[in-house]
Amino acid sequence: MGKRRIDKAIKIATEAHEGQFRKSGDPYIVHPLAVMKILEDWHMDENTIIAGVLHDTVEDTKLTLKDIEAEFGEDVARLVDGVTKLGKVRSGMKDIDTYLPQTRDNLLRLLIATGSDIRVLIIKLADRLHNLRTLSALPPDKQKKIAKESLEVFAPLADRLNMGRLRVEMSDIAFSYVNPKRYNELKELIEERNRSAEKTLLKIKAEVSELLESEGIKFELSGRIKSVYSLHKKLAKYDQNIDAIYDLTAMRVIVDDITTCYLVLGLIHSLYTPMAGRIKDYIAMPKQNGYQSIHTTVITKDKKIIEFQIRTREMHDYAEHGLAASFYYNEQKLTESYKQGKIQHLPTNLLWIMELQQAASQLRAGKKVDLNKLKLNLFSDKIFVYTPKGDIVDLPNGSLPLDFAYRLHSEIGERVTGVKINGKMSSLNTKLQHGDVVEILTGKAQTAKPTWFEKIITPHARNKLKQQLGRASEIIPKMTPPKPKK
Repeated sequence: MGKRRIDKAIKIATEAHEGQFRKSGDPYIVHPLAVMKILEDWHMDENTIIAGVLHDTVEDTKLTLKDIEAEFGEDVARLVDGVTKLGKVRSGMKDIDTYLPQTRDNLLRLLIATGSDIRVLIIKLADRLHNLRTLSALPPDKQKKIAKESLEVFAPLADRLNMGRLRVEMSDIAFSYVNPKRYNELKELIEERNRSAEKTLLKIKAEVSELLESEGIKFELSGRIKSVYSLHKKLAKYDQNIDAIYDLTAMRVIVDDITTCYLVLGLIHSLYTPMAGRIKDYIAMPKQNGYQSIHTTVITKDKKIIEFQIRTREMHDYAEHGLAASFYYNEQKLTESYKQGKIQHLPTNLLWIMELQQAASQLRAGKKVDLNKLKLNLFSDKIFVYTPKGDIVDLPNGSLPLDFAYRLHSEIGERVTGVKINGKMSSLNTKLQHGDVVEILTGKAQTAKPTWFEKIITPHARNKLKQQLGRASEIIPKMTPPKPKK
């Protein structure tokens, strides 16, 4: 990490914010320094951390983007500009009740306004987290507005990026302001349950540790307590019956590799009785935000029910920090890709960011972008489908075989002659399902035709097809895809 550049940014920000104070009475510089610390904890790249230090200077001080670019380069200036634009778009949304219903549209527009560099959003999430941590300094009406917005907008976005630790902290703080009575009730309930289960958990930890050590397995074993807001949402699914919730407390096992994950699963099942239908393999079939782990619920020798979560260190870091963890594991590739305007190195489940970049590029070129189509791809549920070789492909819910083909490669897309889904010949109008194995059949000649616009939903596929047909965007038929055959 370039400490000299970061120290320089701190000095410039401190001088720029001189004489400014937060509602708490603290010098304003406390806030950007806290944002910087959060970004460092997330292992973000150096330019993102510097932009975090400077993120409020252009809006609130005499410092200009040209000043920042001269001192720290174009990349940092672009990030600060993105955060500044994001703040300006939101500043006009004063009434939370009229703002929230259109939040996704507004958020989509402001993301595009930032030039689609997802690091801008990560800086904003760090900014929001510190604001939530210091929310008590604001008047009650502001507290509730910020808390409600955080619950309904920013926490779900953190989840979309699989930033689990951030989602949990953000949701719990916000929920404590939105519904303090319910928050306190559930917090006390969790604490009471944990106190009564403490001896049981210590015994289970000792038994499992002894077994894994006897097998020569390197592991970390810890407890995980369900967050207040997660419990609130789960109780709503179970008619408020706490006894129907088996993962109030879970044991988490972190090991070196995937093979050991399955070995540990077998050993735990040899020690305790697995509950039927309560084994979830999110390693073989990841969650739609990319989360990977094995979950199993077992009955101990003392007839206690406990959930185990088994994962590798990299899976754990990704479950905790999501996209930020991807920067940690692929920092050089990712930062270089951003400079070139490409993000090929992102995890498969985050390829929707590439679609966002394409939309931003089109808007900057003065072209029209169908925001409704893009909104579908950014915020609807995702599905994972597989190639016959087992490679995972991430697509929006509702995607069709041609969307899959163009995601694989544009040359495959233009030569499609048919599709097999789960080994059976199927129509190109068939809606793909989570977990499908999709085999694209191709010929030697180009088979792409204008009617294919009715058989695709992703902007990526539409753009590739448009290029192949050599048509101008204004003559593409504006068709609503027919309802896919099930």
